[in-house]
Amino acid sequence: MLTDIAKKFLKGNAVAGTNNLSNRLVWLEAALKKIPAGSRILDAGAGELDQKKYCSHLDYVSQDFGQYNGEGDGKGLQTKTWDNSKLDIVSDITAIPEPDASFDAIMCIEVFEHIPDPISAIKEFSRLLKPGGYLVITAPFCSSTHFAPYHFYTGFNRYFYEKHLGDNGFEITEISENGNFFEYVAQELLRVQYSAEKYTGKGISLFNKMAIMKLVLSLNKLSKKDKGSKELLNYGLHVFARKLPVPANR
Repeated sequence: MLTDIAKKFLKGNAVAGTNNLSNRLVWLEAALKKIPAGSRILDAGAGELDQKKYCSHLDYVSQDFGQYNGEGDGKGLQTKTWDNSKLDIVSDITAIPEPDASFDAIMCIEVFEHIPDPISAIKEFSRLLKPGGYLVITAPFCSSTHFAPYHFYTGFNRYFYEKHLGDNGFEITEISENGNFFEYVAQELLRVQYSAEKYTGKGISLFNKMAIMKLVLSLNKLSKKDKGSKELLNYGLHVFARKLPVPANR
């Protein structure tokens, strides 16, 4: 894999294009620690419960629509296997069978691109959260087709969250971009070998692998000098918000 070659080529230095997941998990773990111990949290679109390990101090409840099986329609990126057997709630994410204001916190991690109507999901989160409750969201800014046919959007930028969270009773307390333009481009370059093998039936030559590594090295250097390209392109947004109290005169 090109990512293995990249790590050797860059001699242990941080590798542009390989830190999407690790950045997100570091942020998520820190965000969840801000939620008071004992709080009831809903993991909306929980999938295989990957985030549960960060919730040992919380009363964790998982929800998912439970229809993805790892194979999907065979197009794009698929996981091949998938386990829905450990979910607490199986339902549509826009109609979760729980009472109003029944959760202290909700997280929805890398799910929005798989929801046909993500704005309705935000409305449902507002219904389910207590006033002052916490909302934690991550989703791609830009993404390749994955989990098809359940891939409806390639990504979301900060203006989506500022508009629709604000319209549905949330105050954003933190919103940050994961990565930047140079890191995102490097990530896609490191997928060239996989894409060539899958879609042309051929790998790429050692010469081309080394050419890609040189480009990744250049992108790595540019990323270290970056002064704001994340506004143009990045891996995804990390959002931490609170549900505002309902005005007394409403």
